Amino acid sequence: MLLINNHETIRANFKRAKVLIIEDSNDHWMLIKNVMQQCLPEVVPVRVDTPDKALILLHSWTTQEWEIPKLILQDLYLPDRADGWYLLDQIKAMPSPCNRIPVVVLSSSNARKDIEEAYRRGSSSYLVKPTNYEGWHAFFQELRAYWWETVTLPPIQFSL
Repeated sequence: MLLINNHETIRANFKRAKVLIIEDSNDHWMLIKNVMQQCLPEVVPVRVDTPDKALILLHSWTTQEWEIPKLILQDLYLPDRADGWYLLDQIKAMPSPCNRIPVVVLSSSNARKDIEEAYRRGSSSYLVKPTNYEGWHAFFQELRAYWWETVTLPPIQFSL
């Protein structure tokens, strides 16, 4: 029975699976895109490179259930840390369902204050960016195992 439920969870998580990637580094984006194609071929990555573009896109998706991403990967330094905090605050202040999308903060910083602040502001996870291709590959394998094959993501529900 567990195997059937796990299979159903995986199938439900991949249904119309989209990940919003908020990353201002073109080099990191190219790595992310290439590794995602290998590790998560079922998932459509959508990239924006500024907080403003992310908010515009999320606001446009609030009335289009099929567009809502299952997960947001957000760089903390966009290009400054203040920009990342601003964006995370704005996402968490949005109406449902956007404010319920899990946000994984990615950063080169492993500073305790950054990690604590990310969780205080509502991030679902904080991950230090890998430093090489192998690290990114391992990261996305773990991301797949956890966010797509283990957890049950909430269904999209719009506030009326």
